[in-house]
Amino acid sequence: MIILDKATIVTSEKEAIGTIVVENGRISDICYSDNEDFEYRIEKIIKENPDAEVWNLEGKHIIAGGIDAHVHFREPGLTHKADMQTESQAAIAGGVTTVFDMPNTSPATISAERLRDKIQLAKGRTAGKIGFHIGATNVNASQICSLVLNGDPATGLKAEDIAGVKVFMGSSTGNMLVDEKETLNELFSISEKPVLVHCEDEDTIKANLAAAIEKYGDDIPFTEHENIRSRRACIKSSIKALELAIKHGTKLVLCHISTKEEIEMVRAAKANNPEIIAETSCNYLWFSNEDYSRLGSRVKCNPSVKTPADRQALREALANGLIDTIGSDHAPHLLSEKEGSYVKAPSGLPSIQQSLPVLLTIAHEEEIPLTRIASVFSEKAADLYGLKRGKIKRGYEADLVIFDNTKEFTVRNEDQLSKCGWTPYDGVTLRGVIEKVLIDGAPVSLK
Repeated sequence: MIILDKATIVTSEKEAIGTIVVENGRISDICYSDNEDFEYRIEKIIKENPDAEVWNLEGKHIIAGGIDAHVHFREPGLTHKADMQTESQAAIAGGVTTVFDMPNTSPATISAERLRDKIQLAKGRTAGKIGFHIGATNVNASQICSLVLNGDPATGLKAEDIAGVKVFMGSSTGNMLVDEKETLNELFSISEKPVLVHCEDEDTIKANLAAAIEKYGDDIPFTEHENIRSRRACIKSSIKALELAIKHGTKLVLCHISTKEEIEMVRAAKANNPEIIAETSCNYLWFSNEDYSRLGSRVKCNPSVKTPADRQALREALANGLIDTIGSDHAPHLLSEKEGSYVKAPSGLPSIQQSLPVLLTIAHEEEIPLTRIASVFSEKAADLYGLKRGKIKRGYEADLVIFDNTKEFTVRNEDQLSKCGWTPYDGVTLRGVIEKVLIDGAPVSLK
């Protein structure tokens, strides 16, 4: 038994000093100091359990371990830049204890066999807890509809082994574009699992890229990324996704929202389908198009980061509850790959190690209560994916993060645990030093 005593406990409902009792890997009791019998209850627990470890956490905060349902750990096929072991360790250092990996690996996770193989690859190799989404294509929709309902007896894959269904309504990941009307209707009819959608209109992007090549030739500046992967491309595709979600009642996750227009569209759509989930990443809450001239390819991601006004709209949506979840979209590439020309440099940012500190820093800057951070960091995702973790609640798995919210630190490339060894946050000063992480009630290494 571990007694986490006199910490400031952060949940979506309250931020208050209290004590958490951890027993057999789960939270067995929570006592808050504003209860009249607080001291009596703690003394009684300690007296009845003389062998318990008592941690005095006065001045520290505790939040449930993050649930990041949007990561790219690159395994199988791309392990020269990342793998499940290294990236899950980076996640732990960022306060994230559960991740769900996206299907655009090599080969892509688009069948029962490939998902089974990926699950086998992960066994015994991850620092935290990991699950997997399956990917949709224009030709596998019927199979996926069957898998999320029945699993696959031939491979031993169970329906519960599938976290969600990822649909790329843009060309961000090569041959996984889904653009056929009948296929989209079939996929959006899925009710058993969340449907996670990357929304960028392919035709718009192609036309924008062609115009940029005509203007700049092979020397397209990275400042053009925002114009090539444009706000119009995002809005046009998101309109289609939201309309389909309203039509079918889909449990839609609109991934990595990057524009203020999409925020307003989601606000309206939720009135017609409250199952719609708005996701953004810390990258869109932190960076803007003003960073392209400084960071170049290091801030090239899809969708592109947009204007300071978009960033501010997203921060306001985080504060007012419209944003439901944070997905890091952690997407490692080697710096040697990112240093190519605009067309050759791949999109994607390694960022998961900064997840909780970036959110804590934004909360401090914008005066956002930490209760909102608890909601978007883990609690909403716990509900969405039916998990018994991600909340500081009796009976839940004791995946917990202890941090000092008064301390600041400077991010350095040399401290990154991701195999790619760099971060676009290099040199940034963030708030909230993570001191300990517990998984199933046991402390885990942060290095």
